[in-house]
Amino acid sequence: MEKPPSRRALTAVGTAVAAVLGLLFSVVGFAPGSAAAATAGLHVANGHLYEADGSRFVMRGVNHAYAWYPGQVTAIADIATTGANTVRVVLSDGDRWTRTGGAEITALIDRCKAAKVICVLEVHDTTGYGEDAAAGTLDRAAQFWVDNKNLLIGQESYVVVNIANEPWGNSGYAAWTAATKGAIAKVRAAGLHHALMVDGPNWGQDWSGTMRDNAASVFAADPDRNTLFSVHMYGVYNTAAKVQDYLNAYTSAGLPVVVGEFGAQHSDGDPDEDAVMATAQAQGLGYLGWSWSGNGGGVEYLDLVNNFDKNAPTAWGNRLFHGANGIAATARTATVYGGGTPVPAPSKAPNGYPYCVSAASDPDGDGWGWENSASCVVRGGRADTGSAATTAPNGYPYCVSAASDPDGDGWGWENSASCVVRGGRADH
Repeated sequence: MEKPPSRRALTAVGTAVAAVLGLLFSVVGFAPGSAAAATAGLHVANGHLYEADGSRFVMRGVNHAYAWYPGQVTAIADIATTGANTVRVVLSDGDRWTRTGGAEITALIDRCKAAKVICVLEVHDTTGYGEDAAAGTLDRAAQFWVDNKNLLIGQESYVVVNIANEPWGNSGYAAWTAATKGAIAKVRAAGLHHALMVDGPNWGQDWSGTMRDNAASVFAADPDRNTLFSVHMYGVYNTAAKVQDYLNAYTSAGLPVVVGEFGAQHSDGDPDEDAVMATAQAQGLGYLGWSWSGNGGGVEYLDLVNNFDKNAPTAWGNRLFHGANGIAATARTATVYGGGTPVPAPSKAPNGYPYCVSAASDPDGDGWGWENSASCVVRGGRADTGSAATTAPNGYPYCVSAASDPDGDGWGWENSASCVVRGGRADH
């Protein structure tokens, strides 16, 4: 059996990632996407991930290194016992490790369904492309999904396609934007309408701000407008301010982001895992801890359990599963599995007009439609100015800072008045 590569020391190059909103992006001006395709399962709306029934889904989960440990057939079910609602599964397109076969993909999806968790499937062979000579390309990873499209079509409510893991190292990463747009286009052209996830460059940590600064154009390039951005938070994110600034850049712009990997320690620095979890909870964002078990090369401390034993959690596992803002306290099972009380998507845009049922109601693409003899707003379109709104749909002002909500319930206190944390639990 091939052993997993170590989570190599990621170069913490450059200054701290900052959210310079004046230089960032806005969702205003996006033409409506393929609403019928996108809403058939998990889909993005208003900067968050929703299920087909319109209820908000927030990932609380764990990474599992399946490609290196295919014999650990109970791992997904074991992860579910922690309360996790999502498992991110490492696959291989054959460039670096044994290619994950079609029968294996089907079995993994079935295991996710049996365990009542959402499956995030990812190709890992691209890790560190441009710096690691063994890494594969984003285009090759996209081809893997095209090759397996018949196994994936129909699974849109259960599967998120994470096109490629950490698809650039610290060299040549300026090419990330065009390559990511090309990979999305290739997958969509093949007829796959799943929610997609794309990882940032710089070994996933995006210390250069490349993904952050180009996220709006990448999102707009997806004809389904159904792409999530995934940052991996290790040593670059060693303070609460760095964590908050990076994630706030997306939520302030109304763009969807998740922490696709993070740990409590790393060879490139000491991640602030408490800030990752607290900020994600306050803003209603997903997070996925790395990783269940099997780490080697000196980073065994990233194991959440010892020797794949669900009854032997490590210190990192106990923190993720049972600590403040942890999985056990904050995860909600997807409603497709009958879990939890649905959190419905807002029925009205921030400007007070109802959302259109269908994007086809807006033939000229200006973001405004006409239904039931009245104007309506296309969700995510040019008139859906949620990212610029100062007032939440419930009428309360948005908080200037998520730090105004220390208990993570979505409500803050600023200027002697209540406020709502944008994207948090009260923002609906």
